[in-house]
Amino acid sequence: MTLPRLSNAVALPASVRAPGYDRADLSPGIVHMGLGAFHRAHQAVYTQRALQAQFGPWGIVAVNLRSPEPVEALAEQDGLYSVLVGEPDGDRAEVIGATIDWICAAEERDRVLAYLADPQIRIVTLTVSEKAYGLHPVSGGLDPAHPAVANDLQNPQAPVGAIGFLVEGLALRRARDVPPFTVLCCDNLPSNGRVVRKLVLEMAERRDPDLARWIAEHGEFPCSMVDRIVPAATDETRARAAALLGAEDRLAIETEPFIQWIIEDRFVSGRPAWAAGGALFVENVEPYEKMKLRLLNGAHTLIAHLGLLHGLEYVRDVMAVPALAAQAKQHMQAAVTTLDPVPGIDLDAYIRQLLERFANPRIAHRTVQIAMDTSQKLPQRILSPTVDALAAGSDGAAFAKAVGVWLASLQRRMDCNDPRRDELVAAAGERDTDDPSAPFFRIEGLFPRELLEARGWRDLVNAEMKSWETA
Repeated sequence: MTLPRLSNAVALPASVRAPGYDRADLSPGIVHMGLGAFHRAHQAVYTQRALQAQFGPWGIVAVNLRSPEPVEALAEQDGLYSVLVGEPDGDRAEVIGATIDWICAAEERDRVLAYLADPQIRIVTLTVSEKAYGLHPVSGGLDPAHPAVANDLQNPQAPVGAIGFLVEGLALRRARDVPPFTVLCCDNLPSNGRVVRKLVLEMAERRDPDLARWIAEHGEFPCSMVDRIVPAATDETRARAAALLGAEDRLAIETEPFIQWIIEDRFVSGRPAWAAGGALFVENVEPYEKMKLRLLNGAHTLIAHLGLLHGLEYVRDVMAVPALAAQAKQHMQAAVTTLDPVPGIDLDAYIRQLLERFANPRIAHRTVQIAMDTSQKLPQRILSPTVDALAAGSDGAAFAKAVGVWLASLQRRMDCNDPRRDELVAAAGERDTDDPSAPFFRIEGLFPRELLEARGWRDLVNAEMKSWETA
């Protein structure tokens, strides 16, 4: 039997949680850049819960910078999609309806800019991945060699990248005497709001110093920390969703029960009642952010490359091997020593919870997915805690293991999905027998100066790499 596509016309079963508000009354208030699975399972879920608790003008305009596929799917489904939460006793489904418009920026740039200039839009949220911001690996500012940055510096009124769209949108608002929107980054960058503010101001300064001053004086870029494991959807995901919905959902995603959002409470002109969905508003996000990056994300990177080396497809498969699960735990125990106290968090309990989440048999999170873009993720997840550990007198052995496992994985596979792929693959092919990490440490900006000079720590990296030569 052919099932109908999920849409406003489909009557959902009583077991499926539907939007608890009248979608016809929604008006746009948020532009979100990056219409991926994480946004659909996180910020959009929080916004739906906020609307159900306190209805307001906070409909989401979802923008995908390049691919039109999720935009087309949303259009065909009236902006609806389902989230499957993998509970111990089975899946629980919720249909999310907080998205009211959808645009592929590569095809309809002017529509995106019209929204960004619209006074109704008061917040722009982003989940575009670390590499999409165009960060220079050495300076931490804009990378003029990044294709989107290069275009947007040369053609500021025809942006293609996230930073370019933000700057042009803010320029249009200033020209029309409209207050700026709040920029809320939700990507895994340390001090993400401050990073995006720096990039926006740098691009604005190159364009018009007065624009940069206006943004600096009137704009807000709160930091945030997001947490939820969201595997890439599969045909199995969509089949399970269809069984629960009684309808086909091309955008169905699966996730875990855990969800967390911690946000600096600094907004130009209001925000949804995200706290109703469990979001925590704080003065300083950094302790929570550092905790998550170093414990969850750092261990995830180690697990991903252990999985690739052992031929294990999913995180849960790695965690099912006691010796490998023990390595993940040891990594977290080392990382926790580099953290300051985190208000309201029992760090030992947090580690136990992470180990349980990683081992969840209902979550099919592919190791190859987590291993993508490791060169962009390593600084905040592994290298910064290494520098802190060495400064405190530790040998940093746990972090040397994680780096050695990554480099051994590169040498074993001679391939990766990474913005620095060509440099990494070339280094992997050099095969320095005495100092196997040396070709990688010669890549500009890949490792910080403190680690380039830490000979003892590099020897530990080499020892880990050599252990895989005959494994």
